[in-house]
Amino acid sequence: MNRPLLHLLSSFALGASLVASVSAAVPESIDKVKIVTAEQARDLQAKGAPLVDTRVAAEYAEKTIKGAISITYREKSTKAAEFDKSQDAFDLGKLPQDKSKPVVFFCNGPVECWRSYKASIYARDAGYTQVHWLRGGMPEWTAKGLPTQ
Repeated sequence: MNRPLLHLLSSFALGASLVASVSAAVPESIDKVKIVTAEQARDLQAKGAPLVDTRVAAEYAEKTIKGAISITYREKSTKAAEFDKSQDAFDLGKLPQDKSKPVVFFCNGPVECWRSYKASIYARDAGYTQVHWLRGGMPEWTAKGLPTQ
């Protein structure tokens, strides 16, 4: 195969993979879930709302929001807005028993992490009425210089 054709095919493959990753971007909103900034999440935490780190235990142990609790969202479903949550696992028993209390979910931010998106939907569908999603996740929190542990 000649070099220009090989280069063209490689470029096409790279472009196709980029399009695929863009199409899998985490949605920008969730019905009946409030998107919050890092500062708003901090203020909710100060008022007693739990901040829930939905990442895996190793990520939580490495660095998380100060005072956050770890409840890993175990996802096996597709990374899509219309996912099948019956394929996933999330321990709602660690959330407040009072479903009218606010709760904030976060993970690694809007581009690469679907866990907090899915956890927010999981909690909303379980009857939680004040679900907040820190869509910017850890990247936004640390960029603002807010406390971590």
